[in-house]
Amino acid sequence: MLSEERRQAILERVRRDGKVVAAELSSALGVSPDTVRRDLRELDEAGLLRRVHGGALPAAVGDRPYRIRLEQAPEAKAAIARATSRLFRHGQVILLDSGTTTLEVARALPPELEATVITNCPPIAVTLADHPKVEVSVLGGMLAKEANALVGAATVEALRSVRADVLVLGVCSLHPDVGITVLDLEESYVKRAMIANAAEVVAVSAADKLGSAAPYVIAPLDELTYLVTEEGAPSEQIDGFRAAGVEVILA
Repeated sequence: MLSEERRQAILERVRRDGKVVAAELSSALGVSPDTVRRDLRELDEAGLLRRVHGGALPAAVGDRPYRIRLEQAPEAKAAIARATSRLFRHGQVILLDSGTTTLEVARALPPELEATVITNCPPIAVTLADHPKVEVSVLGGMLAKEANALVGAATVEALRSVRADVLVLGVCSLHPDVGITVLDLEESYVKRAMIANAAEVVAVSAADKLGSAAPYVIAPLDELTYLVTEEGAPSEQIDGFRAAGVEVILA
């Protein structure tokens, strides 16, 4: 088998099974463990999978600019947002993380909801400026322009004084084995602080982020209270999240 054919076979197994084990690949492909490790390393460097100890996982969805992500899967995001908004109660302090799906959650807040929203996302704050009953607080920090998110030490420090009833977490990747992961190191610090200061954590994610992994780990799956995703998400992935104790809501 040529090296390109071998690597395509590896990628197909990752897509089909959600992961590959290096020792099993060596046997199945009839090559040495060193060859498998080299293939996995080069596929990881190309961004085609995420190499982990003993094997590999699907790569995270690419780090697309915010303006591009705004235009992707609008119907799925709107459905996820409507389902998420039904989890809120009057009088709550709600942390809304940055992201295009969390922006849709802000747009879906019922006009009668009386709550306080704290966010590190300027577009969310602007969206809620016209909400009749929601108070809005914006965390400080440096603006990560591609993500439209406030990050850095000032953001993390501001979160120390927050005790939220619920966090709506924007995620890059979710995997039953690896947990919650993101592509950006600074964002990982902020998201970790948000989780530590919220009583409940709601992850909102399109199906293409499920079962994938990114470089920076935020937390294990058992930190999530709910996962709200689209109805067409593969059942085998959903079962993995439910097995971890996460309540899954299909929008």
